[in-house]
Amino acid sequence: MPVLSLGTAMPPNPASEVMTGGAKEAGPSLGKSSLVAERILYDILSAGTATMLVSPVICLIDRSIVENTSGRSSSVHSSAATSLKMLFKTPHRFLFSKPFALIYMTYFGTYITANSIDTASSLRNGTDLKTVTAGTEKMFGTGSPRPVPLPTFILFSTRDAMTIFSSFNVPPLLAPYMPQNMGVRPDSFAQFLAPAGTSFRDIMAEYGIAACQIFSTPLHLTGLDIYNRQGEATIKSRWEAVKRNWPPSALARMCRIIPAFGFGGVANAGIRRSLLEKVERRSR
Repeated sequence: MPVLSLGTAMPPNPASEVMTGGAKEAGPSLGKSSLVAERILYDILSAGTATMLVSPVICLIDRSIVENTSGRSSSVHSSAATSLKMLFKTPHRFLFSKPFALIYMTYFGTYITANSIDTASSLRNGTDLKTVTAGTEKMFGTGSPRPVPLPTFILFSTRDAMTIFSSFNVPPLLAPYMPQNMGVRPDSFAQFLAPAGTSFRDIMAEYGIAACQIFSTPLHLTGLDIYNRQGEATIKSRWEAVKRNWPPSALARMCRIIPAFGFGGVANAGIRRSLLEKVERRSR
C-alpha cells in the first residue's frame, strides 16, 4: 500500500471546494438580499408617511362634501370645521375611524404600488434605485346605509372615467403644443407643485385632474342626491340642489386633488429618495 510522504501534494477535495465556494458566494448573496429587503422596507415607510400627511385633509374634504349634499351639515365649511375640531381635540377618534382607515388604505395602496414598481424596475434593469414614476356616501349620508342605486353607480363611474381621461388621455394630446420644461427654480415654493425638470405633460397629468372637477362635480352631486333622496325628489329639485352645492363642492374637490397627487406625490418621492440614498451609499 503506497504511503504519502510529507512532500506529496494532497488531491483537492471536491466537497471542500464546493463548501468554500459556497461560503465565498454566500456573503454577497446575503448582502444583496439584505439591501433588497431594506429597499422594500423604505418603500413602505415612505408611502406610509406620505399617506399620513395627506389623508386627514382628503378625509376632511370628502366628509364635508357628502355631509353638505345630504343635508347633514348646513355647509361645506361647517362640516370641515367640525371635522377639524375632532382632529385636534380627539385625534384618536378621527385617525382610528372607518372613513379615515379606508382613505388611508386607498392612498397607501397607490403610493406603495408606485414605489414597488420602481424598485422592481430598478432591480431588473440596474437603473438608479431612487427613480420615481411620475365609498363615503354610506358613511356620511343621511338615513341608514342602503344599496347604491344603479343611476348613482353609473354617475360615479362616469365621474371616475372623466378623471382618468383627464389624467391619461388629455396630456399626450396637448403636450406637443406646450413647452417641454416648466422652468421652475429648485428653491421656489412652486417646486412642491412642479419639481424642476417637470414637463407640461407631467403637470397636466396631476393638475388636469383638478380642472376636471369643474365638470365631474355635478355628476358626483347628482349621484349623492339620488342616493340620499331615492324617489323623493323631482328633476328640478335635484338640479337646484346640485346648482347650489356646485361651486363649493368643485373647489373642495380641486383642493382634495392637490394634496393627493401634488404634495403627497412629492413627499413620497422625497422621503423615498432620502432613505434609498443611504442604501446606495452602503452598497458601493
